Amino acid sequence: MRCLALLLLLAAPAFADEPKEDWKPLFNGKNLDGWTPKIKGFELGDNHADTFRVEDGILKVKYDKWTGFNENFGHLFYKDKFSHYRLRIEYRFVGEQVKGGPGWAFRNSGIMYHCQDPKTMDKEQKFPVSIEGQMLGGNGKDPRPTGNLCTPGTNVVYNGKLHLPHCTNSKSKTYHGDQWVTMEVEVHGGGAVKQKINGEVVLEFEQPQLDPRDPDAKKLVKDPKDLIIKEGYISLQAESHPVEFRKVEILELKK
Repeated sequence: MRCLALLLLLAAPAFADEPKEDWKPLFNGKNLDGWTPKIKGFELGDNHADTFRVEDGILKVKYDKWTGFNENFGHLFYKDKFSHYRLRIEYRFVGEQVKGGPGWAFRNSGIMYHCQDPKTMDKEQKFPVSIEGQMLGGNGKDPRPTGNLCTPGTNVVYNGKLHLPHCTNSKSKTYHGDQWVTMEVEVHGGGAVKQKINGEVVLEFEQPQLDPRDPDAKKLVKDPKDLIIKEGYISLQAESHPVEFRKVEILELKK
């Protein structure tokens, strides 16, 4: 009997008493309800050339209706702001880059979080003031990590120091081809941030903040002594290469 009881105990699921994580889908798999596009050169809400669309239950960035590209970087904004959360996205790169897309934007997209309100963006503004979890796809031969950090109009504290470079590589491996990759960002308001690729932490930093040197960010500064960004909007990027998102979900955390 003792042996049987021990076997039953070992077979019981671990952490059975822990509450189930309440992940909320931000993309319903049917349409773009709750999302608004902002593409450089076009007004907020103008989904130029049907760039963002839903097909076969997948949110897609496509350029088959474009005739050229002139730094028309786009972002698809979710309607609500968030502060403390985990955001999880499954993505993959497909197809060919649109004509006129810059070389650095080959298989390049991102999660933009702690974004400024899209209503405050200028019509010709390329990127929202935000923190970017950069997504990169491999070219089939060279190392190209994903889950990197980029900082349009922002800075962070990295390794204990104010970090000014625009982009910083993660320690992730390279994902070649059209394979699906899971990226997650864990954000604690104006505090610690973790970026994960397929469940592995690949980059950590803290204190996301406005960069007063940047003209777009400068407009958002209310108190020069308090630049920390504690909340903001979330957007998905369109940088000239087709990309697909089949899951976009959030788990809000207690402050």
